[in-house]
Amino acid sequence: MNSQELVKVWDLPLRIFHWLLVAGFFIAYLTEDDLLTVHVWAGYLVAGLLAFRLVWGFIGNDYARFSNFLCSPAKSIAYIKDLLVLKTQRYIGHNPAGAAMIVLLLVSLLATVITGFAVYGADQAAGPLAAIGPANEKMWEEVHEFFANFTLILVVVHVAGVAIESYIHRENLARAMVHGFKKK
Repeated sequence: MNSQELVKVWDLPLRIFHWLLVAGFFIAYLTEDDLLTVHVWAGYLVAGLLAFRLVWGFIGNDYARFSNFLCSPAKSIAYIKDLLVLKTQRYIGHNPAGAAMIVLLLVSLLATVITGFAVYGADQAAGPLAAIGPANEKMWEEVHEFFANFTLILVVVHVAGVAIESYIHRENLARAMVHGFKKK
């Protein structure tokens, strides 16, 4: 395949964001209470990355901009139905299922981060919500764990979707998120 058959889709900032988010989430998920300092710093990393992605969704390249890929839930559902029978339209950027997954992941990660700040504030009187007080610590902890686990489920579905889409269209989408290029 020569370079004329390729198009730059995922720019460097988006690719760095993606892989740092993977690392940050899994470090936070795997450390939990065992390594609180590592867990907290991984959470801060995820929070910073989410802030970056929200900004990049408006000022990034065409394929990173929310205006280029967000669509109605009906369009995402129709795409998923086609995906289940292995007959989907190919998209250069995010497909409608990917668009829905991005929204779900961003919302779930944001909820995980905010509730993590609440737990840290309630338990340690530290972080951006240090003044929250210990009154509802258990509730914040349960909500935080729910969203962390929900995010993990979304990640598994995301990876499965990438694998299925890669199979259907005969292109390695994970590799494209490393070097940034896809076939035209």
